[in-house]
Amino acid sequence: MARTIGVIGMGYVGLTLTAALARKGFTVHGVDVQPAVVESLNRGRPHIYEPGVAEVFAEHAGRTILVDTALPAGAVDAAVICVSTPVDEHTRRPDLTSLAAAARHVAASCGPRTLVVVRSTVPVGASRQVVLPPLRAAWGDVRLVMAPERTIQGQALRELVELPQVVGGLDEPSLAAGLDLFGDLAQRLVPVSGLEAAELVKLSNNCHTDLIYAFGNEIALIAERHGVDPLEVIGAANLGYPRPDLARPGYVGGGCLSKDPYIMLSDSAERPPFLIEQARRLNEFLPVHVAETVVELIRQARGTTEGATLAVLGWAFKGWPPTDDMRGTPIAAMMPVFAAAGLTVLGHDPLVPDNVIRQYGGEPTSIDKAFSEADGVLVINDHPDYRAIEPAAVLGARRPAVVFDSWRILDEGALTGAGVRYAGIGYLPEGVSA
Repeated sequence: MARTIGVIGMGYVGLTLTAALARKGFTVHGVDVQPAVVESLNRGRPHIYEPGVAEVFAEHAGRTILVDTALPAGAVDAAVICVSTPVDEHTRRPDLTSLAAAARHVAASCGPRTLVVVRSTVPVGASRQVVLPPLRAAWGDVRLVMAPERTIQGQALRELVELPQVVGGLDEPSLAAGLDLFGDLAQRLVPVSGLEAAELVKLSNNCHTDLIYAFGNEIALIAERHGVDPLEVIGAANLGYPRPDLARPGYVGGGCLSKDPYIMLSDSAERPPFLIEQARRLNEFLPVHVAETVVELIRQARGTTEGATLAVLGWAFKGWPPTDDMRGTPIAAMMPVFAAAGLTVLGHDPLVPDNVIRQYGGEPTSIDKAFSEADGVLVINDHPDYRAIEPAAVLGARRPAVVFDSWRILDEGALTGAGVRYAGIGYLPEGVSA
């Protein structure tokens, strides 16, 4: 039974897996190439926000959680590769450099008795084509599995235990070892026929989610053109209807949904999928469309956008479950539109630090000042702090001319009753055309 685990890569996937394993009694050797991350984790201070993780590291760091820039030679029963597989912003091709480096490191630090687990999201075939060769060259016999991570930010420690864990093996001995390892963590195991099947499971989950959300956004854009409330349409379509529900419109970001469709597309040049790229393009279009709409609403209200101030609430890519994750955040695509219009952007997020807001071009502010000092307010995510906003408590003598409430969580009647124009995704004030 594997009880000492190496986790290569202390990003979100590796960090949360390390915490979950430590809670189950494993000894975990974490690896990260960034000395500052290593130092912080060994002091029990995670560099990424996720509920419950800080408490686990505070209890176990230096005892059963040990982090360094390399694995201790021959010390682990299993090595789990959790490194990032980013997509190039220009070519949209996945960069597997870190994956290959991690495989070489495991080959040099471990041996054929070590179970190797690929947990990073990879193109179909990458476990066999990128990870396996250096292991086989070093050891001959290899035990290798693909066991994709499928958790959601804000619920990772619970989902690592409660979500079914998919495991695909290089061969039967590999699969058996992988099921033995994850049987000590997850409540339910789903063995599949091989490495490629497990790789495709992860990509299918995330591409399907991207596609579902894209259709909700498509309905919102169509409703906008016809002056119809998309939430009314979607609510009526779903009510009591025994077919799959339509998704509410909203932004689609994060570290997975913003890149995994491109990973799926990367090995499909000969026969590209019909839907995946179009769904991704639509979801990437939405933040730009909203930004252009907000600019136009401010222009109509003031006569010009030059010198106007826009307060943006919610800079992380989502508000619920709460996260500080800026990967795939809508604000990244919006800021060039605001800058071109001459807007000064104020920013607030309950979890994103002020210095990060400044890095993206915003000036930190408070919720109260957002509603009392700005010409317009844009609510991007649905953090509970924003759901709790009472317009009567934040509106003063000087109030915004426009509030664009992306998730429709504010009291529309209270805002319009105070003379504020109210809009949302696919939902424009009376007299405004798409």
